[in-house]
Formats: sequence, C-alpha cells, structure tokens
Amino acid sequence: MDAIDVLRKRRSVRIFQDKPVAKADLEAIVDVARFAPTARNVQPWEFVVITNSKVLTEISKLAENGRFISGSKACIAVFCADTKYYLEDGCAATVNILNAAAALSIGSCWVAGDKKDYCHEVARLLGAPLDHKLVSLIALGYPQDKNSFKLVEKRPLGELIHWEIF
Repeated sequence: MDAIDVLRKRRSVRIFQDKPVAKADLEAIVDVARFAPTARNVQPWEFVVITNSKVLTEISKLAENGRFISGSKACIAVFCADTKYYLEDGCAATVNILNAAAALSIGSCWVAGDKKDYCHEVARLLGAPLDHKLVSLIALGYPQDKNSFKLVEKRPLGELIHWEIF
C-alpha cells in the first residue's frame, strides 16, 4: 500500500491470528515511530515491545478497555518523559506505529494510557522510570478478519471541510 492507501485503510483490529509478528517488523514499526513530529525536537519517547504472552495477559487484566491485548501477538507501550508536550509527542508516535503496522498488513489497536487508573501499574510491570508517563498501549497482530484493511464509509469531505471560516 502507498502512504495514502495506508491512511485510508487503517482500522482498529482487536481479534488476531495465532501467528507471531517478526522481530524485524516490530523493529521497523518502532523505527518509524521515532520519526514522529515532536515539539522542539525533544523526542521524549521510549518504546517497550512486549511479546511474552504472560505479560500481554497481565496488561490486558490491568487495562479495562484493552482486554483483547491478551490475544495479540505483541504490544508496544509508548512512554514519554514528563515534558511540556509529552502527550502530543507520544500520540504522534502512536499514530506512526498504527500506520506503520497497517503498511505491513499487521493489525493494531490503540488503547489509551495517559490519565487512566492503570497507568502506574502498567509502568511498574514494565519497569518504566517513575518520571515517564504511559501514553498508549498498541496491540499488534495479524488480523483474523481478512477484510480488516478495506475502505469503510466515512463522513463525506464536503460535510467537514471549511475554507477560511468555520
């Protein structure tokens, strides 16, 4: 898929095949994440790649909206140092992860981190420094549904684009 196709076809995937994601693909996905926009080029992010099924299950028990993480083959936890724009920077890196995964035909789903009750427990479980905030958890794996990357209906451009004024 070219870049525009990836951006149009990426969808949240919560049911995964029982097929591991190659380490080289996980590294490629994180490599792209580090090229995300970052305020003042601070690059406050750190990425923890989890493939151990026991740890994935433990994370899924902590994150109430991420129960499906236990069925994923990998999860990337995005942490950021507590800088002025850590949330914006971490979210930009998260979006790069989602799009890079889609480009490799790997399904993904963003699970919120920041401000959730489970953040400190996940951070402790993964050994993150105390001065880092969990921005997101991204479940990864090959989609069970072969139609996961097809176009779906969205609001028409004419309904949401405004020129010069709202």
